[in-house]
Amino acid sequence: MKAVERATKEQLREYLWQMLLIRTFEERSSEQYMQGKIRGFLHLYIGEEAIAVGAIAALQPQDYIVTHYRDHGHALARGMDPKAVMAELFGKATGCSKGRGGSMHLFDASRNFMGGYAIVGGQLPIAVGLALAAKYKGTDQVALCFFGDGALNEGEFHEAMNLASLWKLPVVFFLENNLYGMGTSIDRSFAGGRQVYRAAEHYKMPAREIDGMDVLEVHQAAKEVVEWVRQGNGPYFLEARTYRFRGHSMADSGEYRKQVEEEAWEHRDPVVTFRGLLLEERVLTEEEVAGMEAQAEAVVEEAIRFADESPVPSLETLEQDVYARP
Repeated sequence: MKAVERATKEQLREYLWQMLLIRTFEERSSEQYMQGKIRGFLHLYIGEEAIAVGAIAALQPQDYIVTHYRDHGHALARGMDPKAVMAELFGKATGCSKGRGGSMHLFDASRNFMGGYAIVGGQLPIAVGLALAAKYKGTDQVALCFFGDGALNEGEFHEAMNLASLWKLPVVFFLENNLYGMGTSIDRSFAGGRQVYRAAEHYKMPAREIDGMDVLEVHQAAKEVVEWVRQGNGPYFLEARTYRFRGHSMADSGEYRKQVEEEAWEHRDPVVTFRGLLLEERVLTEEEVAGMEAQAEAVVEEAIRFADESPVPSLETLEQDVYARP
């Protein structure tokens, strides 16, 4: 059976819609950054959309998501309001973190989206803690933890894997392996070789590698793994091979990568290939796809307008949401 036949037309349309929304949001965010409306760091998710959309679609509303600083795609795939996300990037009071977090610290507890984290690997122990709480309370919640290949060399990675395995915690460790930790190739930074998922063997944890540029493959794998974990079998390690089409951040020109490598990956653009598949299989028409693209542009344009017109946090709120006051 073709992968496309496992899903309904509504599901396939939703996957494409989410990827188009994320791609458009990221491209327009880049423009806003160049105009000085977004400041600080901005890490774009362009090229990796299939992972967020495919994996998060496998979750239930009660499940937790914890991620890294390249978090816009995850937030939008979880259903967070694009206006609240864009306002947060603008540092406005109407943002999902009240303008205090910015691009790297999106958060929405109402959706169990437990934040993006700027410390490399810092989200891994948090995911383990959430999974421990779920097991302690006897709920059927699963914690899905996204991280990049740069986190493999952090102590938190090994600590989190070890505890999750020892205590059989309901956590999915989801590696978005885009082959570069900032400007350093994984071949120069990780001694374990290219079969990164095999690192889980040391912790007696099942693992597999999947194509992170194929939303249907990501979803099928994530669905199987999430349910396996939910049944009380302990943690699982998923490695998705992917590629970011932009630099590490807006401050990175990406000159350390070879043009032939970039072009090879861009031919596998997850948005373009999935759009082509749905057209080829006559799931959608050219007119329907064009309408979705226009809708994505309109949604993001409205998010930018909302962020532009929103107020900055007032000085009266300076001492709110802190652990202690002076």
